[in-house]
Amino acid sequence: MAGCSIVSSASIFTLFLLFGFSSAKEHLVGGKIDAWKIPSSEANSLNKWAERSRFQVGDHLVWKYDGRKDSVLEVDKEDYGNCSTSNPMKEYNDGITKVELDRPGAFYFISGAKGHCKKGQKLVVVVMSPRGGRWSAGFSPAPSPAPSGEFEGPAVAPSSDATVLKSGLVMALGVVAMSMGCFLM
Repeated sequence: MAGCSIVSSASIFTLFLLFGFSSAKEHLVGGKIDAWKIPSSEANSLNKWAERSRFQVGDHLVWKYDGRKDSVLEVDKEDYGNCSTSNPMKEYNDGITKVELDRPGAFYFISGAKGHCKKGQKLVVVVMSPRGGRWSAGFSPAPSPAPSGEFEGPAVAPSSDATVLKSGLVMALGVVAMSMGCFLM
């Protein structure tokens, strides 16, 4: 009986731990609901937020804004630099936009409202590459190469994320429940 408890608990805990660290996260753009707007005081505030965050393949960016007055355009690097809204790769205007970060590298977003981008309503997100075929677990992953040229994009900085902590707690409770099952045998 003791062997059942130790072996199954350790195996289950390890399995849950690995899945917990690799789970995709949702990032509310700017860290708050009303962040997708012309910055009021701090220029480049959205990119400063992105510099403090860590993004991995499979994560999602979430914008919450008034879709009748604004939109989110995914553009290439050149259109980002020029604030050109004429040829977006993707356009969103639903007010609650969710975009999957489906590859490593830089993603460029600008406001579709006239003049907003030139006043600083734009965002660059650099997505981390998987390391060695496995997802980095938040332990100093190597950043993707920064885009070359005038704008280098935000630096990648460590961040804590409540999603990982929450999933870890759920997994720990699952391990305890499974261990109890061995004891009841």
